Amino acid sequence: MTTQYTITELAREFDVTPRAIRFYEDQGLLAPSREGAGGLKRVFSGRDRTRLKLTLRGKRLGFTLSEIRTLLDLYESPTDTLPQLQAFLDTVVHHREILERQRADLDATLEDLAQYEAQARGLLARSVGCESEPDEREKAGASQAARART
Repeated sequence: MTTQYTITELAREFDVTPRAIRFYEDQGLLAPSREGAGGLKRVFSGRDRTRLKLTLRGKRLGFTLSEIRTLLDLYESPTDTLPQLQAFLDTVVHHREILERQRADLDATLEDLAQYEAQARGLLARSVGCESEPDEREKAGASQAARART
């Protein structure tokens, strides 16, 4: 007997909303059977559960839904596994390159922000320092006023 799952069970197990599961179904990643009056009740198979698990893993890795669909379809094809493995490797390498470029961009941006922050703190410290300590003109004016009173 095959194991079957409801949309609620899968949503709970994978901590996603039923709406997300319906979206993945609309995108062709899942293909539940339909039961009940008018076929309103979705019944997911073990195959659907595995495809959902792999879809969520692919999303976490940054794969597009199109890439995930291609990989899932390759995985299920009865042909040799070498093309499947090569397609998976190509996708992983591509995403790794993208993430490394993004990390380099983030590092450069963080460095720029650190410089701007240091400059702003320096300007603020000088500005606050000027307000709390009178400058030479204010000191001279106070001295002259004190002498004039005596």
